[in-house]
Amino acid sequence: MQVKVDPEKNGIRLDSFVAEAAEMSRSSAVKLIEGGQVTINGAISDKKRAVKTGDEIEIEIPEPTELEVNPEPIEIDIVYEDDDIIVINKPSGMVVHPAPGNESGTLVNALLYHCKNSLSGIGGVMRPGIVHRIDKNTSGLLVVAKNDDAHVKLSRELEHHGIVREYHALVHGGFKEESGTVNAPIGRHPQDRKKMAVSASGGRRAVTHVKVVTQYQDCALVRCRLETGRTHQIRVHLSSLGHPVVGDPVYGLKTDRLTKKF
Repeated sequence: MQVKVDPEKNGIRLDSFVAEAAEMSRSSAVKLIEGGQVTINGAISDKKRAVKTGDEIEIEIPEPTELEVNPEPIEIDIVYEDDDIIVINKPSGMVVHPAPGNESGTLVNALLYHCKNSLSGIGGVMRPGIVHRIDKNTSGLLVVAKNDDAHVKLSRELEHHGIVREYHALVHGGFKEESGTVNAPIGRHPQDRKKMAVSASGGRRAVTHVKVVTQYQDCALVRCRLETGRTHQIRVHLSSLGHPVVGDPVYGLKTDRLTKKF
């Protein structure tokens, strides 16, 4: 891809510019630069070089390598199963589908072993049967499609809010109101491409309904109902309210005293 440096980007480091332009992490951008896959006006440059207005940046993004997904005899908690769907209670710590750095031990590996060839193919090789997902460190129910017809219908229900998704979270601080709605768009964090953030410009619509279940002295147990399903939505929205999830290493407090109490 070729990108021309606009005046507002004048003076920023090359690795930061590439990360933002290609929507990747800075470490990934550095690897491309150090591998000679990024040029400024046709010349290879150092990652620390400051780009200038009018510079022509060419970024050569390698084709993604397809991971081999193998069935693995991993124990899973099956809440319900029939010929069309299977509902799994995913534990905290389990990744939903394989990705670089998590090629095995995922829910998909377990599903392939349990369901054999009975999973929808709409999600592709990497996400067979996966209609929706939850974060690695979040526990909760996942509905998996065992055929394409079920996958299409489940996706339609999610799109039109026919499926209610609720999660409980322990968060910092006290609430003045018992319930409320966060309607704030979410997009990539402007400085850290691995994170998401509330973004007034460029973000996608995101709505979370929050209700306080129990208020404690230093924290509260809340129930969050998703109207949309953006990446890290609940964690980002709660953090934006000043009530980050207890123990969240990404959006939580830098010094989390409460984790030592539980």
